[in-house]
Amino acid sequence: MALKVAIGGLGAIGAHLARALDAGVDGLTLVAVAARDHEKAARTLAGFRHPPKLVSLAQLAELADVVVEAAPAAVFEEIATAAIEHGRIFVPSSVGALLPRMHLVQRARETGARIIVPTGALLGLDAVRAAAEGNVASVTIQTRKPPLGLEGAPYLVEHNINVHVAEPTIVFKGNAFDAAKGFPANVNVAAALALAGIGPERTMVEIWSDPTVTRNTHTIKVEAETVRLTMTIENVPSEENPKTGKITPLSLLACLRGLTSTLKVGT
Repeated sequence: MALKVAIGGLGAIGAHLARALDAGVDGLTLVAVAARDHEKAARTLAGFRHPPKLVSLAQLAELADVVVEAAPAAVFEEIATAAIEHGRIFVPSSVGALLPRMHLVQRARETGARIIVPTGALLGLDAVRAAAEGNVASVTIQTRKPPLGLEGAPYLVEHNINVHVAEPTIVFKGNAFDAAKGFPANVNVAAALALAGIGPERTMVEIWSDPTVTRNTHTIKVEAETVRLTMTIENVPSEENPKTGKITPLSLLACLRGLTSTLKVGT
């Protein structure tokens, strides 16, 4: 029997994922979506072969086995809480919003829910997880984004930092926990890295506003007992939302396929 999937959010990530599921993925059926703008959502769903129900955020978990969060970080907890209270599989795209809400992990243990964090715009996550089974000395990630991709981040607003600079400029340096609070729409990669590795307090993050790049660029360095890793990924920003990369909805789709695939590659 196919797993029933619901998606919270129909923006750059959710709409792409919804279209892919509607086109057909073995073992998965899209049954419901939630969106802030119902008129826009109705237009998005109009051409679907099997249009899902358009419901409230809280109703997603009532209808599906798997709830995917692809919404603004401000509504993360509403989607997550409903999914976890119903014992569902919860797949977040706003991984940075999970770091200050680790009580949800404890609650999932109590309800039988599962929280599955997709790789997202990151690379080498399997290698980091493997290294973390041993001793890891340090994990750092440097993120460089075009200025438009950082606009409006709470940390920048609070500290009155202008990201529209003439040359590459560092705008934040600290651990992943603080980065997630200050840049909720920008550091999902750092949050996933922290959860896979040595935790948000020890995972160090640099964020740069860089007018010389056209892609969201992440460089990860890991020093461990068993391995030294240096990895760089350059993600093409979404035209609809430059804060996220085009690869993110594809990563969510790959994550969902892994729930039902006979052959699953990677840990």
